[in-house]
Amino acid sequence: MYYLYVLKSKKDDNIYIGSTNDLRRRLLEHNSGKSLATKGRCPFELRYYEAYNNENDARKREHSLKKDGRALSQLKLRIEKSLQ
Repeated sequence: MYYLYVLKSKKDDNIYIGSTNDLRRRLLEHNSGKSLATKGRCPFELRYYEAYNNENDARKREHSLKKDGRALSQLKLRIEKSLQ
C-alpha cells in the first residue's frame, strides 16, 4: 500500500502533506528530525491519510494537494475537526 498523509506540527500548528509506502516509519522519521523539510517543526501528529494500491496515484494526490489551492481547501473543509 501507498499512503498520502497529513501531519500537524505541535510546534507551529501548520500542516505537512507527504506520501510514503510505510506510514509508521515515515512518521518516526519526521518526528526524529530525519526529514529536512520538517526538521524544525517537530513533533508531528498524524491527522489524516488516504491509502492507495498504486504509488503513482498517491504521488499524484500529494502533488494535487500541494499545488492546487482548491484541492487543499476542499480537503481542509472535509477534515476540519481532525485538523483542530
